[in-house]
Amino acid sequence: MSSRSESSHASSAADTPSWRRGLMLVISSPSGAGKTSLSRRLVADHPTLDLSISCTTRPPRPGEHDGREYHFVTPDQFEDLVQQGAFLEWAHVHDHRYGTLKAPVMEALARGDDVLFDIDWQGARQIAERADEAVVRVFVLPPSLKALKRRLEARAQDEDDVISRRLHRAKGEIEHFPEYDYVIVNDDFDRTYAQLAHIFHAEQLKLSRTPGVARFVHDLLGEETP
Repeated sequence: MSSRSESSHASSAADTPSWRRGLMLVISSPSGAGKTSLSRRLVADHPTLDLSISCTTRPPRPGEHDGREYHFVTPDQFEDLVQQGAFLEWAHVHDHRYGTLKAPVMEALARGDDVLFDIDWQGARQIAERADEAVVRVFVLPPSLKALKRRLEARAQDEDDVISRRLHRAKGEIEHFPEYDYVIVNDDFDRTYAQLAHIFHAEQLKLSRTPGVARFVHDLLGEETP
């Protein structure tokens, strides 16, 4: 067998769901710091990374579509889901409710896929409490509050009073950074994305998440020495 064939065989084995356990990658940041753009690029670059689509009671912004950015539901519908125990986590954020549906996440992990969560610190804390070993938490910081304000204004999605409230709440959100495994500063999108991708790749390869390695090594040591 050629070295290229051997490499292909090893890659094929490593790509099967039984080779490794899926992880839950949680990305949080103050509004406007870039977590959504970073999350969507990471998902686009990794076919087996599923983006968890949250439910929210807030109305869609221009250009948003139900089932793509969020599942948009009424407050009554959201409360029904809470009572049914349908959420992995949920929280009040900026006067609205957001929640992660449990079933799609469990289905993805069962396939051996990873799941990315674009959520705030409250949701991150709830997920970590329920599935600590499977969770990797990354907090994205803006380079400054002035830069954060410029980004919020550039989005042109919120009125001035809403932007002021978001900036005021940003400090309280940032105070929760010690609860995370990694903290990165989004002062340059490409560099920050590269850091996020490195974190994701390294966490995928942790021995605790790759039970298939033991079987692979067992078979490897069982081969006759050439």
